[in-house]
Amino acid sequence: MGKLVRDRIPEIIKADGKSPITRILSEDEYLQKLDIKLNEEVAEYQVDKSIEEMADVLEVLFAICEARGYSIEQLMKVKQDKQGERGSFKDRIFWEGNE
Repeated sequence: MGKLVRDRIPEIIKADGKSPITRILSEDEYLQKLDIKLNEEVAEYQVDKSIEEMADVLEVLFAICEARGYSIEQLMKVKQDKQGERGSFKDRIFWEGNE
C-alpha cells in the first residue's frame, strides 16, 4: 500500500490526530510514482469530469515537467508552439481517414 501524495497531506493527517508513515522517494521512484499518479488522476477525471479533477491532472503534469528538468514556462512555450503549428482542439475536428 502507499501512494504519492501532495506535500501537505502528512500535515493534514497529523492535524487529524494520526501519525503518517512517510519516506522521501529517490528521483527514479519519484518519476515512476508520478506516472502512476497521472494515470490515477486521469481515471478520476474520466469518472468525475470536474474542474477539481482537471486541476489535479494539471498539478501532476507540472510536477512531471519539473521532475524531468523542464520549467513550466518551457512546457507552456512548447504547448503554444505546437498550437501555432498544428492548431488546438477548439474546432472539434474528427479525422476519419483519407480517400
